Amino acid sequence: MAASCVALAAVALLLAPLLLVARQRWTRGRAARHVAVVVLGDVGRSPRMQFHALSLAKSGFSVTLLGFCNSKPYDDLLQNDRIRIVGLTELPRLAVGPRLLQYGVKVMYQAVHLMWKLMWTEPAAYIFLQNPPGLPAIAVCWFVGCVCGSKLVIDWHNYGYSIMGLVHGPRHPLVLLAKWYEKVCGRLSSLNLCVTHAMREDLAENWAIKAVTVHDKPASFFRETPLDMQHSLFMKLGRTYPAFRGPAAPRDPGTERSAFTARDVRSGAVTRPRGRPALLVSSTSWTEDEDFSLLLSALEKFDQLLCDGESLPPLVCAITGKGPLKDFYGRLIAQKRWRHVQVCTPWLEPEDYPLLLGSADLGVCLHKSSSGLDLPMKVVDMFGCRLPVCAVNFRCLHELVKHEENGLVFEDAAQLAAQLQMLFSKFPDPASKLCQFRKNLRDSALPRWDESWEQTVRPLLADT
Repeated sequence: MAASCVALAAVALLLAPLLLVARQRWTRGRAARHVAVVVLGDVGRSPRMQFHALSLAKSGFSVTLLGFCNSKPYDDLLQNDRIRIVGLTELPRLAVGPRLLQYGVKVMYQAVHLMWKLMWTEPAAYIFLQNPPGLPAIAVCWFVGCVCGSKLVIDWHNYGYSIMGLVHGPRHPLVLLAKWYEKVCGRLSSLNLCVTHAMREDLAENWAIKAVTVHDKPASFFRETPLDMQHSLFMKLGRTYPAFRGPAAPRDPGTERSAFTARDVRSGAVTRPRGRPALLVSSTSWTEDEDFSLLLSALEKFDQLLCDGESLPPLVCAITGKGPLKDFYGRLIAQKRWRHVQVCTPWLEPEDYPLLLGSADLGVCLHKSSSGLDLPMKVVDMFGCRLPVCAVNFRCLHELVKHEENGLVFEDAAQLAAQLQMLFSKFPDPASKLCQFRKNLRDSALPRWDESWEQTVRPLLADT
């Protein structure tokens, strides 16, 4: 079975150049206002590439967005008549043969499949490619660009080889091969974008690749959530997740209550009741580069402080996202018998995620970065909602989180627990440090994605 798959893929790979050349003869000259955006991953979980597509569309380009359609993209993207989504098909994992052979078959299949999809897509002036994953997408997009006259733009979010190294170790032959491929093929692009100054410097120094830093910025829909919308969201989530529900026997039947808000049925006015819990939000991809046990340890210490009589609010911790380790940590959470801390792991619709961030009291980020050179998009979203954060420290985090200004940086569970104790010790006192961080975020001139993109990326495309 595996051998036949390899043979078919090899034949298709040999025929593809001939078909591309033939097609180029009758499509030449139609590409000037079209851009292909390629994500060899889930489009719905690739916000930055969705934002690129939306910005390109607003600039007058027609956009074809290619990627896996496992999660729902943003409504703004789905409703934009300049953007067309072309789904890529994932190859089911082979159940036979060595792991190296399985990986080789997967890569060859992805190469042929992506080339085929690009071949039958309208030729583009630019191909915007997310990296990682870049194997085999960089080589495929470069080749299609050569045949169809497209310029390859690589948007470096991280290094693919460093992510592979988390699983196989940094000296594994497959990781070293991936590093060589990324370094060599990365130089084939016409334009490179990257997410931090540190990555820009690393690309230039070690790989001789010149890149332009385009920091992640929040989209316009990441903002503080009005109180009435908070109540509607909490009531909606409460139908599925008990942590958001109000008391089972409300004192006043004329009041509709969630765990955090109360609405007067007659007037419709929404208030925050005294003694409400604090809402902590952490967005995670449940992967090896996020030490979720660190957060569990900190929450355990916080619960113990309350049991010991500390003047702290009860805590609801909502952890959003999905990933390979979610079930494992879900079982660990279920074993906890905390008295004052509740943890739930909701999966939210894209339009509900900004509302939750805009309703929370504090965000926690566990992202450490496999390379130490990228920044967590989840913190960007939190800052867009004027939500202060506690973030685990790594090499270039200072480009985003300013310690003691818009949040706090921690090294371990004990330090995070101490920060939670300090930030919530006067909750919800407006004079507390937590409220000061939020005020600092409100007062900061935080540019949005559209404004930043027009200043940094659009001028690079001025020749079209």
